[in-house]
Amino acid sequence: MFASRLFRPAQQLSSHVRRYATEPPKSGGNNTLLYSALAVAAVGGGGGYYYYTQQPTGASPRKEQHGEGHESGAHGQPASKTEERNIPATTGGEIKGVKCFQGGEQGFVSLVLDHIENVNHNTKKLRFKLDDDDSTSGLNVASALLTKYKGPEMEKPVVRPYTPTSDEDAKGFLDLVVKKYPNGPMSTHLHDMSVGQRLDFKGPIPKYPWSPNKHDHIALVAGGTGITPMYQLARAIFKNPEDKTKVTLVFGNVSEEDILLKHEFEELENNYPQRFRAFYVLDKPPEGWQQGKGFVTKELLQTVLPGPKDANVKVFVCGPPGMYKAISGPKKSPSDQGDLGGYLAELGYTKEQVYKF
Repeated sequence: MFASRLFRPAQQLSSHVRRYATEPPKSGGNNTLLYSALAVAAVGGGGGYYYYTQQPTGASPRKEQHGEGHESGAHGQPASKTEERNIPATTGGEIKGVKCFQGGEQGFVSLVLDHIENVNHNTKKLRFKLDDDDSTSGLNVASALLTKYKGPEMEKPVVRPYTPTSDEDAKGFLDLVVKKYPNGPMSTHLHDMSVGQRLDFKGPIPKYPWSPNKHDHIALVAGGTGITPMYQLARAIFKNPEDKTKVTLVFGNVSEEDILLKHEFEELENNYPQRFRAFYVLDKPPEGWQQGKGFVTKELLQTVLPGPKDANVKVFVCGPPGMYKAISGPKKSPSDQGDLGGYLAELGYTKEQVYKF
């Protein structure tokens, strides 16, 4: 009876989320019931259903789960040399006008750092000025850019992929949100840059080609700075009034201040309460934290994500290696998604329903 009492809030939460996943959009909704269920589940029985206080069996250390490790792995993207070979001969897409990044034989483009904003203790937002004030980046959704830097004492340049957080239609600039990693040569260089200095970019690197209403419901499972391609995709969906796709975000981090783009996601949640939900999981939550604690687990995904048989569903995963291992299994190469593994395979999703950034 005790176990049944503890599990009931989770059942209520699951039922509520399932209705959100399958019912048509309504106006004027809110998340009060949803987060109340989360809170009750968290409190029940010294931790309860939603408070995941122990590391899952076979999972990687915390720094691998939440993106405290190597800077390239933290973005959930493959090795840069292979990425560079994936840049197409033309950007294609529907972006009109002058494009800064055109792919093919264009090579690297040098951009000036125009503005620096401190986001938190180890993250900065860097705005780079495009050469033409009327040009756009040339990126499509979803795609990324390569950055290159070679210091005076370096034998070879360091190249890393980043997904800009600025809108693809923005003219005259692009923004990077960059977390500094211990012994990370590119992130350290970016954090050491001053306004007026230049950085080399190349791209775009195509990822998942999005079109309005391509899927009925998408789930974004991210860790650390793996959130940037997820934000790129979510922003494109909600800026388009013709796109009615529902979006669920599950985002794992170490602490509350590590939650990047939280304000932007809160705006989406407030403006589209029947189409967007965000669930945050922290390894070191503050006192009174009402959402997830620990790691993203199979039980959490089963509760909040649309089920594998719920109409046209797609799940996107982006984070450090430990998260891939636990959630979906790793990519084999930039052109090969590899076999589906981890919790998503155990929950019955197919390889075709999952995309690994």
